Amino acid sequence: MTHKLITWYHNNKRNLPWRNTKDPYSIWVSEIILQQTQIKTGIDYYHRFIEQFPNIESLSIANELEVLNMWQGLGYYNRALNMLIAAQTVMKQYNGIFPVKYDDLIQLKGIGQYTASAISSICANENKAVVDGNVYRFLSRLYNIATPINTSQGKKEFQKLANKMLPSTNTGTYNQAIMEFGSIHCQKYMPKCNSCPFKIECVSFNSGVIKIRPVKNKRTILKTRYLDYFFIKYNRQFIIQQRGSNDIWKKLYELPLIESTKEISKEQLINHNYLKRFQIKHIKHISSIKHKLTHQNLKINFWETWIKKFPLGNNFLKITIDEIPKYPFPKPLKKYFDKEHASI
Repeated sequence: MTHKLITWYHNNKRNLPWRNTKDPYSIWVSEIILQQTQIKTGIDYYHRFIEQFPNIESLSIANELEVLNMWQGLGYYNRALNMLIAAQTVMKQYNGIFPVKYDDLIQLKGIGQYTASAISSICANENKAVVDGNVYRFLSRLYNIATPINTSQGKKEFQKLANKMLPSTNTGTYNQAIMEFGSIHCQKYMPKCNSCPFKIECVSFNSGVIKIRPVKNKRTILKTRYLDYFFIKYNRQFIIQQRGSNDIWKKLYELPLIESTKEISKEQLINHNYLKRFQIKHIKHISSIKHKLTHQNLKINFWETWIKKFPLGNNFLKITIDEIPKYPFPKPLKKYFDKEHASI
């Protein structure tokens, strides 16, 4: 099993930039970026991140704005903020030397069991098995396991099986091999079963149940949120504000906002207490978009708004169009700025 998987890996693996090094910092950056991100997207972000922050020291002295700007468009922004905290911890507690042992890695902010296992096995050949979505898929099909992978029972069962299958040597290569196999051969929708080196052993293939493995419990109904953003103009400037730390798009910047649980009419918005502080002269609807997140559907309206004067306080920032690139914005707002730039 191990020999067959590693042989397949050497013959079929993709040439990815983080596979040409055993530098734990570089591998950590790649692992965090690739959480909830496809590889084809992650490669560009990886190159840009390493160019901007080539080592742990350069990342540790960055500020939140710089890191969030680099992360803009990737989503799950808490990952980037956790990386900054972890980098500062490495500088303080490990004298700037990125740890490679599982027990040290698991203590760093934002590093869980999977990431610690990946780094420690690849960089130090520690006997730690990785279990990601690709591994879940391959193992559930190979052994025809019907336990839902998004339950505590399923996670324990698959981790136990992965630990049992892990070889005593060459663990880093094996871990990369099993993840790569699940990613490009035992694919989610179009697995290459006919050319699979494991089709004789694969219980799901021989039972005709490949398409229903792995099993996941159904998620709850997506929450719908209504966001009305206001592009508030005054002379050559407009207003932005920073989001809080307990919601989507953590600490990114946005336009002034009214959020509701149902759609609001133009008349209701104009009479809303939130807008009264702005002394509005005119308001015009510009566009509407829908934006889907993992657990939420966002219905977003953009309103162009002219005011008599800027309000004081309220943590508002006044910026010009040319200053937009200095701030990290959520993807829907970035698209709005790009599309409307000519008229703005």
